[in-house]
Amino acid sequence: MLTPRIIFTCSAFWFFLLPGMAEKQPVATPDPVANPKTIKAIDTIINEAIKNERIPGAVIWLEQKARFYHQSYGNRNIVPAPRPMEKATIFDAASLTKVVATTTCIMILMEQGKLKLADPVGKHIREFSVPTKNGITIHHLLTHTSGLPPILPREPVWSGYTTGIRLAMNLDTRAKPGEKYRYSDVNFILLGEIVRRLSGQSLKQFAKEKVFEPLGMRNTGFVLHPSAYPRAAPTTRENGVLLQGVVHDPSARAMGGIAGHAGMFTTAPDLARFCRMVTGNGALGKVRILSATTVKKMVSIQTLPARHKVKRGLGWDIETPFSSPKTPPPNHSFGHTGWTGGSIWIHSASGSFLILLSNRNHPFERRSIRTLREMIGTAAGKALGIKD
Repeated sequence: MLTPRIIFTCSAFWFFLLPGMAEKQPVATPDPVANPKTIKAIDTIINEAIKNERIPGAVIWLEQKARFYHQSYGNRNIVPAPRPMEKATIFDAASLTKVVATTTCIMILMEQGKLKLADPVGKHIREFSVPTKNGITIHHLLTHTSGLPPILPREPVWSGYTTGIRLAMNLDTRAKPGEKYRYSDVNFILLGEIVRRLSGQSLKQFAKEKVFEPLGMRNTGFVLHPSAYPRAAPTTRENGVLLQGVVHDPSARAMGGIAGHAGMFTTAPDLARFCRMVTGNGALGKVRILSATTVKKMVSIQTLPARHKVKRGLGWDIETPFSSPKTPPPNHSFGHTGWTGGSIWIHSASGSFLILLSNRNHPFERRSIRTLREMIGTAAGKALGIKD
């Protein structure tokens, strides 16, 4: 039996696989996914976290087979003045970018025959083809087993997309390809560049045309228009300036807001549509983004148990130290978290998903909200009555 700690992650969210979900948004009904007592438990957990200043506010979306609970809590802004959180608040998705945008785009290019998972990275980024890195494949990047370091150097100060890619290409490895799991933004910065080179479009444009627009994710994308800034949940202050509508991640910001590891902005309703596509085996109604075979491969364990203690899919987290929403881990589930406080987790067997979005680092960086994610996951599991 699945313990109720089925949770979401992300710097991220929480997902589950559903067969053939309807394309239109489900019609909200009173207490759609659980009895009021269990839903109240979720509300209480989040409101207590806000009261204790662990987060300024949050939005959740809990869904099972087209029945959902969608709620906002607390404030979107604490400074310069309190402003209430709204259900359609736009969030800096942080590392949810890795799975929602970059991984999906890489899988689309694979289905188009433009790349193979076993391809050396140097086949598509020629400057990367040096003897010490020739063994690194796209599969290694997607599973964080490339041996590359976690982040780009911060000093000396740099800026520009091209500069960021050059820095990523020139980094030395810290382990042999496939030898060690190390979560790395650099892996996905390179994957974002592969999308650009193979599609002839920026990751921003390719994701928009192939993923976001087809799924009706109208409030999702890279580089917000200034007119949308007031709807966005702010994060920290940088050099005295509040980051609101501007990506928080330093490397993504230096690269102009378009990077494979971070930079996407989104809302809970938009992520729900994406999750329904995943649980629909690659389709949302009549719109197909990926084949069922590709989705199955993407969310299946791709790391070797004999070599790695963690379990990763292609881009997706199955069981690692980052998958805090699911402890102990339920079977057939996967997700991702995001640094700014978002997460997604999906449970294949029950056709359910949980999305949590928050700006935990507003107006300053706070401690991890891992325990909060676990508590919400526990309550969500009880609400949905999920069993493996």
